[in-house]
Amino acid sequence: MEKKEKVVLITGASAGIGEATAILMKKAGFIVYAAARRVDRMRKLEKHGIEILDLDVTVEESMVKCANIILAKHGSLDVLVNNAGYGSYGAMEDIPMEEAKKQFEVNVFGLARMTQLFLPSMRKQSSGKIINVSSVGGKIGSPHGVWYQGSKFAVEGMSDSLRMELKQFNIDVVVIEPGAIKTEWSEITQENMLKISGHTDYGKNIKIHAASLKKYDKMGSEPLVIAKGILKAATARKPKTRYAIGKGVSIVLFLKTILSDRLFDRFLMKTLLG
Repeated sequence: MEKKEKVVLITGASAGIGEATAILMKKAGFIVYAAARRVDRMRKLEKHGIEILDLDVTVEESMVKCANIILAKHGSLDVLVNNAGYGSYGAMEDIPMEEAKKQFEVNVFGLARMTQLFLPSMRKQSSGKIINVSSVGGKIGSPHGVWYQGSKFAVEGMSDSLRMELKQFNIDVVVIEPGAIKTEWSEITQENMLKISGHTDYGKNIKIHAASLKKYDKMGSEPLVIAKGILKAATARKPKTRYAIGKGVSIVLFLKTILSDRLFDRFLMKTLLG
């Protein structure tokens, strides 16, 4: 089945980075499928000619149905943008294991399963791009981010391994590492960390951390900045393996490479907790 236009699926497309990426890639000439649980939030994307799909990356039947719809119509997928995810913040001691498992179910296993579903068709056409939206938190730890950062570290390691595994099939694996972004993601994260740990023995630092995140988020990048990086990776003949994007990201990652772990801890603790 010959295709003139490239087909892309973007998960977690009901807001923020996913929504901005869907619109931008449609303008760039892609056939765009935007998928998320909150289908009602994606209705506005239809005005741009974007196909919307119901998708819950924690439910096998939902993921299989989403993939089958695209494969039945187009035969394969050219670009998969694994963007669905959320941040479970709070003191590790306070977060129930059920929530910890859910964090990995969404951020890691959902991403992996969606990738599995499209790899056979990508191998068959000897081309494709898997673009995994990680975070600067996939390279550095932070207080109260044990499970979120852990999930993003997992995405980074999985992506590195998969990149080598798929090289023989001409399939690229790219990691996007955003910094602070002006989206609802951060506001929800702040509310949840206060709810979980604001009243415990970790409460003092949790409250300072939440206030700090709120301050830095106002200085963050717009989702479109990240969307442009994703488009660049999707259209490059030979994309970079990683795109660290957003205000201050390069500086933080540079400091991580030159400082000892304890010195970097001091820097981050001072930045987030004063």
